[in-house]
Amino acid sequence: MRRSSIWIALGALVTVAALLSLPSCGHDQKLVSLAVMPSGGFVFPTPDSSPGQFTAIGTYIHPPATKDVTSQAVWAVDTDVVTIAGGLATTNGNCGSANVSATMPEGTGGASNIIIGYSTVTVNNPADPNCPGGGTEGTLSVQISPAGLGTVISQTYGINCPTQCIAVVPAGTSVALTATPLSGHTFLNWTGCLPADSPTCAVTVPTGGVAVVASFQ
Repeated sequence: MRRSSIWIALGALVTVAALLSLPSCGHDQKLVSLAVMPSGGFVFPTPDSSPGQFTAIGTYIHPPATKDVTSQAVWAVDTDVVTIAGGLATTNGNCGSANVSATMPEGTGGASNIIIGYSTVTVNNPADPNCPGGGTEGTLSVQISPAGLGTVISQTYGINCPTQCIAVVPAGTSVALTATPLSGHTFLNWTGCLPADSPTCAVTVPTGGVAVVASFQ
């Protein structure tokens, strides 16, 4: 009986040791993608429009989870059209467009890798013909879905997404776009650009603007 108790105790110790040696998924959680919503961005009618709230949604593994990380992300814009803080975009009295980005570190085991999500913001001014929405120009906005799986460039007007995803062009202009998947991924299709199933497509930009989406897998 005493020998049996000893073996039971040893077995319990081995089990506890094995459990303690297992990695903790909670501590190894890793961010794999970051989406900025609304993905098509905000279009403000005038430079004195009310602020618009962007939201950052993070997708994690180890364990799998989807979280609202708006308050944790670092927000930035690439022009002085708007100011953004905590995902809240406020117009600065100017018209034009800007890329909005949210960035976060990947997480445990890859803290130096930064995950980026993009969207856009456009501030119109119908009274000014030189501004988007003013009658002579339109804003071309490009989104990559899911973020981080490919790139999109234009032959003209400087689209080089995900770094530069918007361009203001004369209304009625046709812009050629080329989508290129990153290694290990493939191009699926376009939304808002034709032909939809070809990596290279063309979109005619109307007054005010248009948004297109390049989808990858």
